[in-house]
Amino acid sequence: MELQEAVLKRRSVRRFTEDVVTDQELEQIFETVRWSPSWANTQVWEFVVVRDRELIHQVTETYRMEKGTNPASKCSLAASALIVVCARIGVSGCYGGKETTKFSNWFMFDLGIAAQTLCLKAHEMGLGTVVVGLLDHEACRQLVGLPDGYEAVAVIPIGRPAVEQKAGPPRKAVADMVHLDAFGRKMF
Repeated sequence: MELQEAVLKRRSVRRFTEDVVTDQELEQIFETVRWSPSWANTQVWEFVVVRDRELIHQVTETYRMEKGTNPASKCSLAASALIVVCARIGVSGCYGGKETTKFSNWFMFDLGIAAQTLCLKAHEMGLGTVVVGLLDHEACRQLVGLPDGYEAVAVIPIGRPAVEQKAGPPRKAVADMVHLDAFGRKMF
């Protein structure tokens, strides 16, 4: 599968079969993920693969919404595994332990790249994923036993898709998002 095809056809998957994603498949995914770029090659990402069904239930319970149920709850409970995407903080965007950019959460950029790589590789392998960010991060952090200096940032349920993927939602036109030399000056 070419990159363009993977990017255009990958969708968030919220229905999985009961078929297991193997450790070998996960290792293949993480072998690709480890090559993701990061700030000064700090590689601040860590991943906790949750397979224990009771722990999957507990992590899913950390998903929160003010009204109703998080739409990722049902698929998380049916997933072959949950991948808790974690970050070592105070490193990315820092030199000598001191923040060097306006944006103090630079690790989020690094994790976004790694998560996208993970989701695209899973898609290439015929697997489905969805990124869950609406959760009680501290409760999730404690459930997976992260030490001080690490944060649980997102959860990615992974499994074998139970339904055919549909076409994606509309996207902005290139002309509406690319500017030349200054904001508002269309390039295309």
